[in-house]
Amino acid sequence: MLSRDIKVAKNADALSSLAANLFVDLARESIATRGSFTVALAGGSTPRKLYSLLASQRYRHELDWTHVSFLFGDERHVPPDSDESNYRMANETLLAPLDIIPDNVHRWRAELSDSFEAADEYQVELVELLGSRSGSIDLVLLGLGNDAHTASLFPNTSALGESERLAVANWVEKLDTYRLTLTPPAINAARNIVFLVSGNEKATAVAQVIEGEFRPDDFPAQIVIPDDGTVYWLLDEAAASLLTVGNS
Repeated sequence: MLSRDIKVAKNADALSSLAANLFVDLARESIATRGSFTVALAGGSTPRKLYSLLASQRYRHELDWTHVSFLFGDERHVPPDSDESNYRMANETLLAPLDIIPDNVHRWRAELSDSFEAADEYQVELVELLGSRSGSIDLVLLGLGNDAHTASLFPNTSALGESERLAVANWVEKLDTYRLTLTPPAINAARNIVFLVSGNEKATAVAQVIEGEFRPDDFPAQIVIPDDGTVYWLLDEAAASLLTVGNS
């Protein structure tokens, strides 16, 4: 049975604090239990607020960051210094401010001209880091698009049907480009998955994914059904406004 925990914060700032506290709790538990913590970061404006908060004086001393390894749930096919790069955003707001050592940062080499080569390299890196193709990431952070996509799993794209690989190059017709993304098997093997969503413009997608008919080809975030983990939905009141369920 899917273990799902829905929490609603009053606004974006309260949402970031809620997410930061959960991040620290999960990381501490993982480090105490397994000696390390692996997290796949998400792109977007809402995670940006979280990363800045984690790097602030309020939170930066809450963890031994040398035991944390950073992955990326998806990436645009751009160089790491591009304004569109998820890596660049995370590096500027979280990784560099915390002086995370390079060996603990595992980014997609999205600057490669061949997106399939970039995906193959990340596949190998993930298997090495996790110990096997069925290894578990401790925490996968996810956002949600207005079209209910998550990571770079867009509606009616081939990556939704991937059952073996952990990382793929996914052709997104409406964007006329490949996106690099973790696959459903990689995400669903995670010990913890956190959807971090804010804003009125996301309310319809949130309701479709959580309470709507199961149509994962149309609402890809519905494909997130972990094998043996917990899904946390952290929402602000605006994003949760169309839900009929209350927060837990």
